[in-house]
Amino acid sequence: MDLPRIDDETGRAALATVRAAGSGNVGVADAGDLGSAVDPAWIQNSPVGHDEPKTRVDPGEGVPAVPVDVPTLTTAVAYTLQLLAEQSPGSAVEVRVPPYGAVRCIDDPFDPGDRQPGLIETDAATWLMLATGDLSWADARDRGAVRVSGERADLAGHLPVLSIP
Repeated sequence: MDLPRIDDETGRAALATVRAAGSGNVGVADAGDLGSAVDPAWIQNSPVGHDEPKTRVDPGEGVPAVPVDVPTLTTAVAYTLQLLAEQSPGSAVEVRVPPYGAVRCIDDPFDPGDRQPGLIETDAATWLMLATGDLSWADARDRGAVRVSGERADLAGHLPVLSIP
């Protein structure tokens, strides 16, 4: 089932909102929790507590995190994944950014069609930094910020998908 395409205006607006809120370190926290994200335990994509989770972006050490609503973050991630799939069509690699989205991309002319795709998985903050060129593929790999499986799981020649000044 194909999802409807996110138009450029909507996608860029969502991405601008997330980027304006901070450096891109995204996590989910209780609505009243406005502490700094120095503790990496909150930088995760899972709800904390029983209330409706609020997504927040950490602008840096010692600076309060800014709330970003989940639909906006979802749109930003889905839009940049959509751009990746449009710019590098194919099915040799699957890129997952749970729980926000996943796409298959990158053509492999030597694939007989019966091989499992290479798999790349990362969190929303890392993906958005990769997608916009704020983080290189090599640096993300070196930091262990992406999980990779399969010899074809390499985005080095396919990022960034969108350049933002």
